[in-house]
Amino acid sequence: MASSRKDQVHRMNKFAKWLAVSSLISIVTIIGVFIYTIDPKTTESLHNIRPLYLVAAAGIHLLGFAMWGIRTKVMAGALGYNLEIKKAFEIVISSSFLAAMTPSSVGGEPLRIHLLQSDRMPVGSATAVVLGERVLDAIMILTAAPFALSLFGEVLGDGKLDSLLMFGQLFLFFILAILLYAIWKPHYTRRFLQWIINKCSRLFGDDKKHIFCNISEKVDTELEEFHYSIFFFLKEGRLGLITGIFCTFAFWFIEFSMLPVLLMGLNQYPSAIIVYAAQVLLMIVIIIPTTPGSSGVAEIGATTLFSVFVPTYMLGIIVVAWRALTFYLNLLVGGFVSFKILKDTVEVDELLK
Repeated sequence: MASSRKDQVHRMNKFAKWLAVSSLISIVTIIGVFIYTIDPKTTESLHNIRPLYLVAAAGIHLLGFAMWGIRTKVMAGALGYNLEIKKAFEIVISSSFLAAMTPSSVGGEPLRIHLLQSDRMPVGSATAVVLGERVLDAIMILTAAPFALSLFGEVLGDGKLDSLLMFGQLFLFFILAILLYAIWKPHYTRRFLQWIINKCSRLFGDDKKHIFCNISEKVDTELEEFHYSIFFFLKEGRLGLITGIFCTFAFWFIEFSMLPVLLMGLNQYPSAIIVYAAQVLLMIVIIIPTTPGSSGVAEIGATTLFSVFVPTYMLGIIVVAWRALTFYLNLLVGGFVSFKILKDTVEVDELLK
């Protein structure tokens, strides 16, 4: 009993540490953005904020959670498992809490798999649902990204950047093609990646070999699981995969609709299309596994991309409001819903090491 209590305290301390690191990086970065962008107009703009729009933006973000839960339920149902809608909501909201404390939000996925298993869903089906969602998200964002980059090129209107933007578009299409091929033919892709990893391992010497071995194992696991997940649906639940695609589109449309409403609450009215495009590109930046919850990276990326359509004196306010809804609200709602679940989940220890 004492040992169990000690383990729980240790686990909570670990949560607190990662939460503190993630929040501290975010706060320091936001302060830096404010120092860089603040001027007398900033104070004046604060007096003209329309709170109802901010509340509506928060509601839209929470509605995104609802659509995410519906997608999970639909895809689980396609594999013959009747997941209660309430349980689906709890699972996706709980995972958002842990995702906010792990680089590129990867901690949320193992937790969702575990929680689906805990609800008597077979491990194979749980893995297929969660990783299938991740693949659909990646395909959606990578498909939209080159077009978003093209829109940014038109808005910037700088001929000197045309070549760079074209290279960026081709690169994103290349990454999408690689992703699709890797999922379709994981064995050939794995051999090619293993060849690259081995070459790098020899280049950096034996003392770094263990690092590349870990990368190699991670690549093998990811490719096999992505391939398994998609083909599991193609074999067992094609209708669920098709419905999942529509739900994925709806989820991202809802999620990206939050920022235009937020901007209206701050009396900014840029083109909605460019606002959506900025968020598509921002998602690619955020997914880079650097800091817990992408803190710092998200704020700097948002400042850079939002500066295209937001006046400098408003940037700090916009970034704070956007981050408050997409990060701190996730922590608040996710923590409230999942405190008991996470406290009793032993696997979380492994995710936060």
